[in-house]
Amino acid sequence: MSINKNRPVGWNERQNKLKLFSDNQKKWTSLICKEETFAEGKNLLLKNHSLVHDKKVYKTDDDTIYDLLWDNLTVETCKIIPKKGASILWCIWHTTRIEDLISNLLIGNNETVFNKEIQTKLNIKISDVGNSMTNSEIDLLNNNINIKALKEYRIKVGKSTKKILESLEFNDLKIKVKPEQIKKITQNGGVLNDPNSIWLLDYWGNKNILGLLKVPITSHHTNYHFIPCFAIKDKHCRIGSLI
Repeated sequence: MSINKNRPVGWNERQNKLKLFSDNQKKWTSLICKEETFAEGKNLLLKNHSLVHDKKVYKTDDDTIYDLLWDNLTVETCKIIPKKGASILWCIWHTTRIEDLISNLLIGNNETVFNKEIQTKLNIKISDVGNSMTNSEIDLLNNNINIKALKEYRIKVGKSTKKILESLEFNDLKIKVKPEQIKKITQNGGVLNDPNSIWLLDYWGNKNILGLLKVPITSHHTNYHFIPCFAIKDKHCRIGSLI
């Protein structure tokens, strides 16, 4: 068997994890919709949620997709803004903040993990998910955000969501998002009154719990952001200061 020497370190492990995630996603979204297979579907949902978070969240020894993204990642690379898309640091902030809003405000009816104390630790002024940010604003985020605090914030969000997912029951899946829950997102500073940001309120507001589980809680991380992040890492992560 020939080996592609141009492939980055950890390529096979990453691809296997991404395939596992994709296969699980297809399975759980079908199984969870039937009461008799709900428990099996929920277990696969939890497995996929574990794959997009630090292995500390589910207390496993096996590296997750998220762990592999950080592996051998340099400070310089995680701040690169490609021609299309955003930086790795922006993606981590964006996906984490969205999961925090969705799982806690719309699914669990809790307070968000994000608060003034965490915002101070992160060393950022923004509180929104970042959809309307310009490249110069992303660059400012890259240079100011405390990476260690960002990792810690994501672990807390992952643990919070894990508890919410574990408590889910079959009849919860069809519950629609309520207008008062959507209002809490703006009150929490999660979405701005900007065309590139405000549309998210309608998008999330038209979903039920199952719809929120499919995208913001699981596939939003991998399909929309982690895969492009790996592309940035593979192209640029050659030299620099390891995180």
